Amino acid sequence: MASPAHALYCFDVLSAKLTGGKQHTLDQIEYLYSQYLSSQNSNSNGNHNTHTTPTSNGHADSKSSHPMFITWNTLHPHHSRSSSHRLRGCIGTFAAQPLPSGLSTYALTSALEDHRFNPISAAELPSLHCDVTLLTDFEDIDDPLDWEVGVHGLRISFHARGRRYGSTYLPQVAREQGWGREETVESLMRKAGWSGKARKGKRPWEEVEDMKVVRYQGRAVGVEYEEWREFREWVDEREGA
Repeated sequence: MASPAHALYCFDVLSAKLTGGKQHTLDQIEYLYSQYLSSQNSNSNGNHNTHTTPTSNGHADSKSSHPMFITWNTLHPHHSRSSSHRLRGCIGTFAAQPLPSGLSTYALTSALEDHRFNPISAAELPSLHCDVTLLTDFEDIDDPLDWEVGVHGLRISFHARGRRYGSTYLPQVAREQGWGREETVESLMRKAGWSGKARKGKRPWEEVEDMKVVRYQGRAVGVEYEEWREFREWVDEREGA
């Protein structure tokens, strides 16, 4: 499972790329973050306002490899929580990557090379939230509705009129959008580029050929820019920067 330290590392990578500042390694971030949490808890008797948790039991260590997606959102603090995040970039891979290189690569790729958006600029950094999702438990399923909202992500592929289509939604997407299972699968087909229409009494996936569905799991763990900034100020003071 991802940890807040992974998202902090993504911020470190992106900030260094955009501003030329110092970048720490993932091992350094994980160690420093554990020390940072200890110092904050000690100083505030457990009342520090951070919403993150330490890199500990159940979290992937820096020597492991995982499929992953990095998501950048723009925060809108004056809106309700359900509408406070606007997608700014999301790219990942289903091929297992070593955490240090994978997080670094996809932190930048999702921020700068998602063709749905302009590249993120340095001026936008203070408005950003970063989510890291490490993917696990891939399972082929015969029924496109054999999955649970809020638990599973979906990856689909199919053919229609001689063309191959494919797309994915991470586990949090259906829950965040308030979609049910049928609505999610149809939306996923539309996302893939399918523009067909289901006949009466038919479901959309019954109108295409060779539909393959894989369900998978993975919990998004993220931090906001302000959390990273406070952490980096603590690190810089500790390092005498």
